[in-house]
Amino acid sequence: MKNWKRIAALAAVVLLLIIFCLPMVFAFGTDGGSQSAFRASLAAAIMVPVMAYIFLLGYKFFGKKKPESEKTGDSRGGKERMIENIIFDVGKVLVEFDWQGYLRSYGFPEAKYEKIADAVFRSKVWDERDRGLYDEEEYLRQFIAQAPEYADDIREVMRRSPETIRHYDYAETWVKYLKSQGYHLYILSNYSRYMLDHTMKTEMPFLKYMDGAVFSCEVNEMKPEPAIYRKLLKTYGLDPEKSVFLDDRPENCKGAEAVGIHAIQFRNFKQAAKELEKLQVV
Repeated sequence: MKNWKRIAALAAVVLLLIIFCLPMVFAFGTDGGSQSAFRASLAAAIMVPVMAYIFLLGYKFFGKKKPESEKTGDSRGGKERMIENIIFDVGKVLVEFDWQGYLRSYGFPEAKYEKIADAVFRSKVWDERDRGLYDEEEYLRQFIAQAPEYADDIREVMRRSPETIRHYDYAETWVKYLKSQGYHLYILSNYSRYMLDHTMKTEMPFLKYMDGAVFSCEVNEMKPEPAIYRKLLKTYGLDPEKSVFLDDRPENCKGAEAVGIHAIQFRNFKQAAKELEKLQVV
C-alpha cells in the first residue's frame, strides 16, 4: 500500500510539472491555434493547483476523522478507563516485613523472645511510631519502658530493625509494567522516619516509577484515618472513583473505601493481579 501511494504521488508531481511547462511550449507559436493552446495551458497551470488545494481543504474538514483514541494514543483503544490511579501500600505489598524471622535470628530464649516481641513489634508504640510525632530516641525510650530488664537488647534490636525489610522480587517488575500501560502510580504507607531513612534507597527500587508518595511519618497522619487518604487525593489531584488502593490490612482498605477509593486487600501478587483485572486494570 505504501509503494502505491509513493507511485501515485510521483505521478502527480510529474503531471503538475507537465502542466506548468505547457504554457512555455505554446508561447512561441504565432498561429491562432498555438495562442489558444497557450491560453488553455496557462489557465490549467493556474487552476490545477488551486483545485488541488480546494480538494485538500475539503478532505481535511469533511474527510474521515481519526478516533480520539488515535489522537491521544490511548492504549485501550479510546475506551475510558475505569481506573487511572493505582495506590500501593509498601509493607507486605511491595516489601516483606519479617520481624519474626529477624527477632528469631538473635537466638533469644523463648520467654525473652516473647517479652521483647511484646515490648517492640507487638506494642502499640510500634504502630504509633509511624505517625512521626517524636524523634527515634523517644520511641526507643517507650519500648524500653515496657521491658527495662532487656534495655540493651531492645536498643540493638531497634538499631538493626531495617533488616526486617526486603523488597519482593516481583515488586519493581510489576510497578514498571503498570507504568508502561499508562497508569499513574502512588504510595500511601504507614512508615516510621527511621525505617524510611534506612530502607528507601536499598529496598524501594520501585519508587522511581511512582508519580507521588505519602508516608505517614512525613504528614503525621496514619491509615486508616480519613485525613491521610484525603491528603493523597488533594496533593495529587486524584479522582477517588478512578483510583484503587492495595493494602494487606482490611481496616486500611475500609479506610480507603470510606473516602470513595476502590480497595483491594492484598494477600499475594497473583490474587491482587486478578482483582485488578476485575477493575479492567491489565
